[in-house]
Amino acid sequence: MRATSAVTIGVGAAAAVVVGALVQATGAGSAGGGLGAALGMSVPAEYRSLIEEAGNTCPEVSPNLLAALITQESGFNPKARSGAGAQGIAQFMPSTWESEGIDANKDGKRDVWDPEDAIPSAGKHLCTLAGEVKDVPGDKQSNILAAYNAGSPRVIAAGGVPPIEETQNYVKSINALSRQPGGGKTATGTQGTIAVNAAKGEIGTPYSWGGGNANGASTGSCCSPNGSSGASIAGFDCSGLALYAYAKAGISLPRTAAAQYAASEPVRPGQMRPGDLVFYGSSAASIHHVGIYAGGGWIINAPKPGTSVRYDPMDMMSDLYSVARPVPSKEI
Repeated sequence: MRATSAVTIGVGAAAAVVVGALVQATGAGSAGGGLGAALGMSVPAEYRSLIEEAGNTCPEVSPNLLAALITQESGFNPKARSGAGAQGIAQFMPSTWESEGIDANKDGKRDVWDPEDAIPSAGKHLCTLAGEVKDVPGDKQSNILAAYNAGSPRVIAAGGVPPIEETQNYVKSINALSRQPGGGKTATGTQGTIAVNAAKGEIGTPYSWGGGNANGASTGSCCSPNGSSGASIAGFDCSGLALYAYAKAGISLPRTAAAQYAASEPVRPGQMRPGDLVFYGSSAASIHHVGIYAGGGWIINAPKPGTSVRYDPMDMMSDLYSVARPVPSKEI
């Protein structure tokens, strides 16, 4: 199954923000908790009981693992469709659905677009994969996830997670979500305001690839995907700015945008507030940019080489993935 989010998000550039289907879950716990393992993640209420039941289909799978996987696959969007042809909330390819899909709600049809069928089918499929890769050395959860993404034969042949960049990123992202300590308090409104004010204070500071740390602007490194170097520029890249802004608020964030997403809890559109982080990418594993929500549909961010820290409309990129609020891991 290919991990491609098909969540569509539209944002007004001038005033009100209209966000369609943001991710509603973030991770906690670990797989293999045994039957009866509890769900510690925040998931949409309408799917919670389905996740709890399907995530206890076998001892090798947990509700948190299943919730993190669905977050990655579709952001809990039951109408998600990837360019590769994956369908529904669990992003089943048609051939996989044909063999693994079940009529879990007993309505007489196996419907990949119906979460009441697709979520239990995903739990069953994870258990099938767990059996197929049980003798493969290494981390069992990682091997199961790699099999879900790339297929069991590739995992078996590689003796673990295969050397496929997409699969490796997929496994790392879902592991981070599923194993992140759950139930923690997110950043307060006051901390968000401090972060916004810190970012405002850096407007006009040059973009520097790899630049920025908890103390402020710094020289970066070489090189960005397009070959731009920040080694001679004191400034910020997008995640460096977020890291600095939240350091001023007493919260330590990881260095990269994708890791910052994994260390945050997605929020609903109506609950957005200044200081929330706005992430861009086609999936949790492919997040490539982050900005700091300033209110009114605008973010403060370090956009790209050759620019400086500035305000941009929230829809500055077409692949807005999620808005999330940092979960403090340690105080500075």
